Amino acid sequence: MGSGIVTSTLVVARRALLKFIRTPQLVVFGSVQMVLFLVIFRYVFGGAIGTASGISYVNFLVPGFIATGVLFVGAGVSVGVAEDMEQGFIDRLRSLPIPRASVLIGRFLADTATLVWSLALGVAAGFLVGFRLNGSVLDALAAFGLCIVFGCAVGWLFLCLGMFAGNAQAAQAVGFLVIPLAFISSAYVPAETMPSWMRVVAEHSPVTYMVDAARSLTLGPDAASALGHPASFFVIRALVWAAAFVLIFAPLTVARFKRA
Repeated sequence: MGSGIVTSTLVVARRALLKFIRTPQLVVFGSVQMVLFLVIFRYVFGGAIGTASGISYVNFLVPGFIATGVLFVGAGVSVGVAEDMEQGFIDRLRSLPIPRASVLIGRFLADTATLVWSLALGVAAGFLVGFRLNGSVLDALAAFGLCIVFGCAVGWLFLCLGMFAGNAQAAQAVGFLVIPLAFISSAYVPAETMPSWMRVVAEHSPVTYMVDAARSLTLGPDAASALGHPASFFVIRALVWAAAFVLIFAPLTVARFKRA
């Protein structure tokens, strides 16, 4: 008798999490790398970058850094999926009498847990480098939850890329796509400082909507005047983009999984 979908899903998720925990390079170096990048932007570039909005650069930077962190976590997801495909782990699971959906759902749950850990680490590092919350605690929790929702949605993109990559090296190369997505946005510098053609792209990027949603929720009333719109403007658009990622890439991932 085949295993139930709940049991098999939890087993797959547990295996992915144990693989992450038992690989010190992923846990330690990934965490240290995140903190180092934040320190570099805060103390090396921060003195030369102005926001022209009345918001200190550290308060401008940290929400953007945390929001774009979901992209870099997602890049690791694509590599992990490609490794499982290359090493035959997915094939072995497909040969077992378990629901096939549990393979993807289990991986998705494990990646969500990793995402939450990374976001929590980013928040802690942000407070250590001087970020201060100007909004309410509930709004801050809403921003954190929104980052998780957006990260889970974007995770389908990286699951799909990992399925199509074929091997870990190719997936790692594809993962560099997160760099233009992260930097051609308002995450690290105001979009108005960019050339006109790039500014248009940056202002309508899904990453910019997510970043400005996080800023507007964590920085309180000052954020609305600085960003030009209330929090609801950015939150709604971030959620629309999140839904678009799921609707486009979840079916592609499932179709690729069935043919793999």
